[in-house]
Amino acid sequence: MEEEKKPEIQIEIDDATAQGVYVNLAMIGHTENEVVLDFIFLQPQASKAKVRSRIITSPGHAKRLLAALQDNISKFEAKFGVIKTVPQPPDQNKINFYH
Repeated sequence: MEEEKKPEIQIEIDDATAQGVYVNLAMIGHTENEVVLDFIFLQPQASKAKVRSRIITSPGHAKRLLAALQDNISKFEAKFGVIKTVPQPPDQNKINFYH
């Protein structure tokens, strides 16, 4: 029996998107049907931050994204060592990822 070949997908990216943007804060919200990921840049000592990108996706895609991130972090740490994180008290307004 022959294996079914998955169709090949060609992905294009424009120059501006390929440059990427730096973020140091993320806010995540959800409804029953979608997950909203806001990626934000907050300058040190600033009281105002700017959303650099908003991704709206389905809960199923969000769960697959979580699995892909976990897999990639595991591979990164296997190659470069454990990523150190410093827990921050929840009452301090510091750069972090929120959900």
